[in-house]
Amino acid sequence: MKIDELKPAQGSKKKPKRIGRGLGSGHGRYATKGLKGQKARSGGTKGPGFEGGQMPLQRKTPKLGFSNFPFKKEYAIVNLADLNKIEEDIGVITPEILLQKGIIKDLKDGLKVLGTGEIKKSITIKTHAISKSALQKIEAAGGKVEVL
Repeated sequence: MKIDELKPAQGSKKKPKRIGRGLGSGHGRYATKGLKGQKARSGGTKGPGFEGGQMPLQRKTPKLGFSNFPFKKEYAIVNLADLNKIEEDIGVITPEILLQKGIIKDLKDGLKVLGTGEIKKSITIKTHAISKSALQKIEAAGGKVEVL
């Protein structure tokens, strides 16, 4: 088989319906729209959700509560077990260093350290947020936490 011999499967391509091209075409006169009325006119349908002038369901249903979605902070998450993977002694661990090492893929709105796993060495870490359990484990190992 050569690239110039490729063609679509039999019956997979249909010619478009050419409406309004004369009586002999089978789709002339009224152009498959029937007689008169709103749907026979150009632009002649109401939008989706239009219920004939009745109050639409979307407007009828109550809108309750408050959504914090536009203001939600999405943190890049790192666990204490991931911090153990850093072999060499860096000194101060920052979000940029974790990005370079490939421990986190994207910084998003900041870095949050969670307490899953154990920390074996004393470290100093700069982070935007930290869980209580992670803070306790780092301080118990003799490390420090600086919140940015």
